[in-house]
Amino acid sequence: MPMKVYFDLLSQPSRAVYMFLKLTGVPFEPKPVALRKGEHRGEEYKKINPFSLVPVIDDDGFILTESIAICKYVIRKHNLPEHWFPQKDIEKQARVEEYLHWQHFNTRANSAFLFQNLLIIPRTTGKPVDQEQVKNYRKKVARMVSQLGSYYLKDRPYLCGEEISIADIFGACELTQLYACHEHGVYESSPIVKAWMERIRKETNPFFDEAHKMVFRTHEVYQQVAAKL
Repeated sequence: MPMKVYFDLLSQPSRAVYMFLKLTGVPFEPKPVALRKGEHRGEEYKKINPFSLVPVIDDDGFILTESIAICKYVIRKHNLPEHWFPQKDIEKQARVEEYLHWQHFNTRANSAFLFQNLLIIPRTTGKPVDQEQVKNYRKKVARMVSQLGSYYLKDRPYLCGEEISIADIFGACELTQLYACHEHGVYESSPIVKAWMERIRKETNPFFDEAHKMVFRTHEVYQQVAAKL
C-alpha cells in the first residue's frame, strides 16, 4: 500500500513534501486536510497527529509528523539520488543539515510572521495591520534574504552545493509565501536570490506551480482584501 500523506497546500511544509514526492515519483495516497475548515483540530485527525499540524505520513502504520523528517525518511527508504540528502559524503550532508536547521528561525519564521501580520492576523481579528510589527519583520526578512545571498548562495547555484537538495525545496516554499502578500520584492531585489528562486521554480515545474496555486490566487486578491482592512 502507498503511504498516506495528510497535507494542506496552504501550508509551506506541506507544499515542500508534496512537491518532493511528486518530483521523485514516490507513490502516495493524498489525504487533504482543510485547515480553513478546522479539520486539523478534529478528534479523528488528532488520532493521527496529536499536534494538529500538517503534513503527516502514515506508512503502513508508521506515523511521522515533521516535514523534514518525512523527506529524509522517504529518501532513505526509497534509496533516492544522493543530491536530495547526501548519505555517503558527510560534508555534503552537513551542508544540507546546516540550512535545514538555520531555516526554522530565519527563512521560515520571518517569512511566515510577515505574511501573518499582513494578512492572517487582521483577517481573523478584524483589527488593522500592526505597521510596527510589519516594519520589524520586513527588516528581518531583508536581513535573511541578504544572508541567503552572501552565505548560502555566494559561490554555488543551490543552497547547499552544485545540485538541488531538499533544502532548496523547503527554502523556496517558505520564500514564495511572501508572494501571496506582495512582499516578494524583498527577495527579488537580490539578483542572486531571485535567480535561485527562478531556477528552482523552473526545475521543479509543473509541480511547483501546482503546489502554489493558492499562493498565486492569494496574490491576485490580496490588494482587494488589504483595501478592506
